[in-house]
Amino acid sequence: MKNLLLKHVNFDSLITLFSQAPVALAMLMGDDQRVEVANNKVLELWGKDESVIGLPILEALPEIRDQEFPGILKNVYETGIPYKGDGVLAKLVRNGIITDCYFDFVYSPILDFGKITGVSVVATEVTEKVKSELKLRESELRFRNLMEISDYSTAIYRGSDLVIEFANKQMIKTWGKDLSVIGKKLEDALPELAGQPFVQILHDVYNTGRSYVAKEDRVDLVVDGVLQTFYYNFSYKALRNQYGEIYAIMNVAMNVTELVRARENLRLQSEEYSTLAEAMPQMVWTATAEGKIIYANNNMCTSLGSSPEDLVREYFATLIHPNDVRQLKQEWKTASLTKQDFELELRMLEATTGKYMWFLSRAKPVIVDGVITKWVGTCTNINEFKNLSTQKDTFLGIASHELKTPLTSLKLYAQVLERMLIKSGDEKNADLARKMDLQVVKLTSLISDLLDVTKINAGKIHLNEAYFGFDELIKETIEEQQMSTSKKIETNLVVTGTVFADKERTAQVMTNLISNAIKYSPAADRIIVSSKVQDGNVIFSVQDFGIGMPADKLEKVFDQYYRVAEDQNNTFPGLGLGLYIAAEIIERSNGKIWVESELNRGSTFYFSLPLAQND
Repeated sequence: MKNLLLKHVNFDSLITLFSQAPVALAMLMGDDQRVEVANNKVLELWGKDESVIGLPILEALPEIRDQEFPGILKNVYETGIPYKGDGVLAKLVRNGIITDCYFDFVYSPILDFGKITGVSVVATEVTEKVKSELKLRESELRFRNLMEISDYSTAIYRGSDLVIEFANKQMIKTWGKDLSVIGKKLEDALPELAGQPFVQILHDVYNTGRSYVAKEDRVDLVVDGVLQTFYYNFSYKALRNQYGEIYAIMNVAMNVTELVRARENLRLQSEEYSTLAEAMPQMVWTATAEGKIIYANNNMCTSLGSSPEDLVREYFATLIHPNDVRQLKQEWKTASLTKQDFELELRMLEATTGKYMWFLSRAKPVIVDGVITKWVGTCTNINEFKNLSTQKDTFLGIASHELKTPLTSLKLYAQVLERMLIKSGDEKNADLARKMDLQVVKLTSLISDLLDVTKINAGKIHLNEAYFGFDELIKETIEEQQMSTSKKIETNLVVTGTVFADKERTAQVMTNLISNAIKYSPAADRIIVSSKVQDGNVIFSVQDFGIGMPADKLEKVFDQYYRVAEDQNNTFPGLGLGLYIAAEIIERSNGKIWVESELNRGSTFYFSLPLAQND
């Protein structure tokens, strides 16, 4: 080879040409591939200097001994078949460190008169390119992994034919297919899309590059062998290569079928409820959490002579009797804070008569995540009932008042008769007269309760408030009650102080609580009366060990005419007015009354009054 070259080209000129070549060139001669020629470029790639020239390649680059290159060189030298490598990894020592390098190279045999005398090396380093490609592949792999585990259905369609290159499990499930669709055209994989707009939209995105976003679009797919309707939020986005050319479309979708169907069901239910509300004889309405009317049925609009728009614009408040507005606001505020049902009797201006009529307004809060979102309520005309109730109270008031005079006389006659019979020695008939006197006392008490109720309902009950010692009143009341019962009235009293209230009415409340404790604990032999001071209030309580009450009945015991029953067939005597009157007296005295009870374990009734602030 050398002799051949020297005949045509000066050898020094050839060496100069090799050294100036823009690619790495080397000539490895003989069986041991000695480095005969190595230009600066190849020495730079090897990380060596000119001292390696003349050395066998494995001495010049000992780090390649266990790599694939010695074997490739030997094969080219022995067979004469060139070898081309693209992006091949070589581990070379650079700056004293083994470094991963990548090369495009060609090994070719050197012939001299037909005999292989060496191997030529032409190489180009492509490390940066290969590493960039590796990073790109890693990035694509991470991206695909993310798409694979995504909760969203994701697919990539490559080329204008929309070949399915990738589809995660969610998308495969969405289509109702299996992995065999990968590599197929979308139209072939999902033939049911024919006649639907999606394929054409994908072609438009591919041709224009403009993304497409849809919300709750309907799509018909064959799932489980049945053509079914689904709804999806989805997007089509064009993917571009490094040259800005569109090469694929990414499809991301979320199944919102249940949401759409739930909303449709809600709409149908809303229509049903609206139809039901319109058919009801009562006024039906809904309001915001703050109480602003947002819906009123036709009956409400007709009865109040207002349009729905007027009621929504807070015109509703102008239809309420001025004397009831304050209580309405107070009760609404209480119901909102406690998140309890709202109930109030109030007067509203009725359109047909032009007069204020009594209505019972009830509402239930709609609570979502512990927050009131709106109210649903009704208003029922109770004007006739209120008129009858007023007439009843008037009658009871007149009757009670008229009955008190003859009862007083009857009691006097009974007492006179008792004394006369005792004086004559007729003890048997005297006892009958005494019993008659007791019955008159009971009847007088009942009539007094009826009279008190009529006064309360008419707002005419009067409290003669004054300062008095609370402890003395307790002791007096207990002494009076102990005289009329065989049960032991135990006490647990502390020094309380002075209150400002109606002494007689307060004694009436104490008497009622003690007599009730005795009456509703027939099998017990004792009750407990207690007092204490707490937060500037005196608290009086009576505990019994009787029949008790279930939790759902506790709020009713202070209602008018409510009577506690031991069972369905055994109701205790009484009109059910005592606790109602007691509650009214205490509340009008700026106090509070409440009860704690457990069925078959007894009850404890409490009331509190503010202590007088003495200098």
